[in-house]
Amino acid sequence: MSESGRALSIERMREGGVPDLAIATFVRLYGELEAGATGLIPEADIEPLTGIDRQADLEIGGAEAAEAMARTVVIKLNGGLGTSMGLEAAKSLLPVRDGASFLDLIARQVLAAREAYGARLPLVLMNSFRTQEDSLAALAAHPELAVDGIPADFLQNREPKLDAETLEPVSWPANPDLEWCPPGHGDLYTALQTSGMLQTLLDAGFRYATVSNADNLGAVPDAEIAAWFAASGAPTPPSSSPRPTPTSRAASSSCAAATARSSSARRRRSSRASSTSPTTATSTRSFTPTTCGSTSSSSRGCWRSTTA
Repeated sequence: MSESGRALSIERMREGGVPDLAIATFVRLYGELEAGATGLIPEADIEPLTGIDRQADLEIGGAEAAEAMARTVVIKLNGGLGTSMGLEAAKSLLPVRDGASFLDLIARQVLAAREAYGARLPLVLMNSFRTQEDSLAALAAHPELAVDGIPADFLQNREPKLDAETLEPVSWPANPDLEWCPPGHGDLYTALQTSGMLQTLLDAGFRYATVSNADNLGAVPDAEIAAWFAASGAPTPPSSSPRPTPTSRAASSSCAAATARSSSARRRRSSRASSTSPTTATSTRSFTPTTCGSTSSSSRGCWRSTTA
C-alpha cells in the first residue's frame, strides 16, 4: 500500500515540477514515515551540554567583525501561515508593534545593522508558495533593502499531503492547491540549492548566513558572533539557551543526543551548504513527513545562545 503511495507521490511531484533533489529528500523521509518515525525525542535521550562558548567572553577585533559581516546574509524562514491565529497569510505580516508587522521590524533591524557595521547584509526570505506573493508585496514598502544581484526571496519546495490510512497523496479536485504543502524549515538546504540562491550568494561573495524564523525578533544580526563563527571553521554553530530540568527546574543547557543516522544526515546537509551556514539561528532540523503532509522534528540541534 505504501509502495503505491510512494510511487504516486513521486509521479505527482514530477508532474508538479518539483526538483529531483527535493523528490529524493521526500522519498528518504517517506521511508522514515513508513518505518514509524514520529519526530518525537524522549526526555531520556536529552543530555547536558557542556563547554559552551559565551558571547560575553569573546574578544573580537573591529576588523574581524567587519570582515565577517561583509560576507554575511540574513535569511528569514517565512514559509508558514498564521493559521493557528486565524490568518490565511504569512505570519510575518501580523502587526505586532504600533501597526508594524514582524517583517517591518525585521527590515528595520537589518537596516540598522547595515548602518552600524557598514555591510551589504542582504535580507532574503525563504518563502513558500502560500506566502510568497503577500510577503514580497509587503517587502516592497522597504525598497532600501534591495541589494544588487541578490533576489529578495527563494521558494521552498512543495510536497503532496498524504492520506493517514493509505499514505497515498490526497486528491482535492475543487482546489488542487490544497493537495500540496511546504516541507517545513528542514527544506532550507535543499531549497537553497534547487532554487539557485546558494550559487547566487556564493558568486556575490557571501559565505555565512544568519538564519531564523520570521517571527523571531530576537535573532538580530551580530558582527561579534559572525566573526566568532568565521574563525571557528564549523559548518553550523549551535545556539543554546537555558532549560529548566524536570526535577530541579534549575536553568541548564541541554541538547538532544541525536542518533548516529540523524547526526550523519545533518553533517551531509551541512557540508553541502557549509558556506552559507547560519551564524546565529534557530535550529534547522531534520524533518520527517507526517500523514497530513506537514513536518515534525526528528532531530534537534544544540544551539549557542546569542543573548545575555
